Amino acid sequence: MNTTADINKEKLIAEKGFLDIEVDPTLDLFAEIEKLKKEKKALLIAHYYQEPDIQDVADFIGDSLGLSQKAASTDADMIVFAGVHFMAETAKILNPGKKVLLPDLNAGCSLANSAPPELFKAFKDKHPDHIVITYINCSAEIKALSDIICTSSNAQKIIESLPADQPIIFAPDRNLGAYLSKKTGRNMVLWNGSCQVHEIFSLEKITKLKIRYPKAKVIAHPECEEPVLRMADFIGSTAGLLKFTRENPADTFIVVTENGILHQMQKASPEKTFIPAPPENSCACNDCPYMKLNTLEKLYLCMKYELPEIRMDEKLRLAAKKPIDRMLEISAKYGL
Repeated sequence: MNTTADINKEKLIAEKGFLDIEVDPTLDLFAEIEKLKKEKKALLIAHYYQEPDIQDVADFIGDSLGLSQKAASTDADMIVFAGVHFMAETAKILNPGKKVLLPDLNAGCSLANSAPPELFKAFKDKHPDHIVITYINCSAEIKALSDIICTSSNAQKIIESLPADQPIIFAPDRNLGAYLSKKTGRNMVLWNGSCQVHEIFSLEKITKLKIRYPKAKVIAHPECEEPVLRMADFIGSTAGLLKFTRENPADTFIVVTENGILHQMQKASPEKTFIPAPPENSCACNDCPYMKLNTLEKLYLCMKYELPEIRMDEKLRLAAKKPIDRMLEISAKYGL
């Protein structure tokens, strides 16, 4: 039975996170997290952009498509999502009967924040004959206003699966949308959103790196701006970039995406060199500040207290689920 102190502690965690709770510094957090996973029949999934310690303790690591597929198929009692809020929301949309946890509720997303639902609805209403394809990096409210969700792994196939004369709104990432318009030849209407990490890379500094390492392959995520993408030898999702570095014979890569993916690249190809592309200024802006809010300590406390929990109105969940289901169906059709 919970005491008043327990209830107050749970309320504090739900509202403010774990800032006021100290973790015993002698604890082996890797061992404790493994123990909690077994005790609670929990699946711990993590995005490639999480810190290396979290990636190493996760049951499954992936990009947005892989994480969505894993969340849709799990038989675990509880899903612990080491990622950002829209990812944990997606897991809850697909698993209404399971408890879904996120170590830090403040782990948001600049791209998701760039599409306020009320403004997006007004934008959509101006184009009533358009199908809305929305990048998964968005809120549940935006998903509910969409016809099909996509990720950077499957977006091109999803667009090409529609009739050539079907008008399309693509949201919220204008850079990804512009790249896909070029790839597919579709003149899509784009929402004006962007990711703060992928917009900060310096074309000048990447050019200087390429001069310094002339044999290096430049690989970039399609959320980057078009001048940067023009320099790239390969453009792909985080999973696509990782696969390219494993399979390509080059021994040096300039990586133009969030730094977290370098951990998996180095693990997969320890003999190769991976150089993070620098931002325009001297800050660590190629680290996503939201992704890095999750820490091993917060992850441990999250699993111990089973908080913070993602909760969602059922009407919103069902509306948001329809375009995700459509995405998963199309992905399965094309073997993605």
